[in-house]
Amino acid sequence: MAHAIVNPAGLHDPVPFGYSHTAAVPAGAELVLVSGQYGSAPDGRVVSDDFAEQVEQTFRNISVALAAHGLDLGHVVRLRTYVVNHDVGKLGPIAGVVQGIWGKEPPTQTLIGVASLAAPDVLFEVEALAVRP
Repeated sequence: MAHAIVNPAGLHDPVPFGYSHTAAVPAGAELVLVSGQYGSAPDGRVVSDDFAEQVEQTFRNISVALAAHGLDLGHVVRLRTYVVNHDVGKLGPIAGVVQGIWGKEPPTQTLIGVASLAAPDVLFEVEALAVRP
């Protein structure tokens, strides 16, 4: 059985914001953890100083990391997102990419605003938890 995403009727609809309220993982499933990825090229340099471009590249990098385990973004059940100097305007690019990948069943996600990340030009970072059924 694959994981199940559930957004209970008694809670607001989180999908337009790019996340879901709950995810259930079946017993015996293998978990694959992806460390914080950012908008980097294969050489580690940040691809752009544009926030939206960093968001897009970050999710491409998560996809590459998952592929090394024979998984894809559809196996992700949880995201932990870090945004430098977060403001409401940054939600649009994040939600847009998440909706483009997962549609009506995005993974759970926690967004954390931070003052800075590992390098001064990194504006966005995401950890992912994926499940192999």
